[in-house]
Amino acid sequence: MERREFLRAGAAVVGGLWTHRAASAHPHVAHDSKQPFRLKFAPHFGMFKHSAGDDLIDQLQFAAEHGFRAWEDTGLKNRPVRVQDQIAQAMQAGGLEMGALVGVESYRDVTFAGKSRRCRDRVLDELRQSIEVAERVGTKWLTVVPGPCDDRLSMAAQMGHCTELLHHCCDLVEPAGLVMVLEPISAPASHGGCLLPSVEQAYRLCQTVGRSGCKILLDFYHQHMSADEMIGLMDATWVEIAYIQCGDRPGRREPGTGHIDYRRVFQHLFRMGYDGIVGMEHGNSLPG
Repeated sequence: MERREFLRAGAAVVGGLWTHRAASAHPHVAHDSKQPFRLKFAPHFGMFKHSAGDDLIDQLQFAAEHGFRAWEDTGLKNRPVRVQDQIAQAMQAGGLEMGALVGVESYRDVTFAGKSRRCRDRVLDELRQSIEVAERVGTKWLTVVPGPCDDRLSMAAQMGHCTELLHHCCDLVEPAGLVMVLEPISAPASHGGCLLPSVEQAYRLCQTVGRSGCKILLDFYHQHMSADEMIGLMDATWVEIAYIQCGDRPGRREPGTGHIDYRRVFQHLFRMGYDGIVGMEHGNSLPG
């Protein structure tokens, strides 16, 4: 996929893809392929395989040459250490920042909501493994999905267990200079009974925990909202938001292929001074 085709497929994103020179005066100007993207859009492996081939390092080089400044590989810790090292070296050579990788994730088994020592030990053991990988590849972001609810317990008890366990997690990540980003999942059709279904709830939880190592990952795809509602949500919870991911509705493809007004959303991110990563947590509408 040529750079112009990528931009054409995501036409509604144009307002978010500013050049350094034109960003302030002309926020709707399309991006010059010779300049880095103004926002740190982070593609993932496979997104450009039709242009760069199947080799992971070639895909990283392709992204760096086409203006991307970041990359995501959420399942990186499942790759062999040798491959992790190669990816880290290639990203450093290309000036790419590594985005979030999975720190702790559960969709079926109770983890953060539970009161048992087994739940706590499972979370902390998984987090320790993720910290090792994060330090190896040079990322500071670990995604945490707090898992399903425990229907045997009251919500107050579950949130109490979650808060306590997050403190233990912060005791591990903060000395390493890392940040957990909690991902609310508000998609009951595919992730029923999640302990953390909304950004508002994640905000209250982060406020209660009150630790620098516990923040929010805001994935726009998971928010069933209009652009106005999303902007209001960002304004209300901004102090706890540390990481952004995007994907359009319906279909979870690149911004501009669905109903979300990403032009306005990305413009608002820019106005808010967001200089973090925007993970491209979506598929392609065209071969990449």
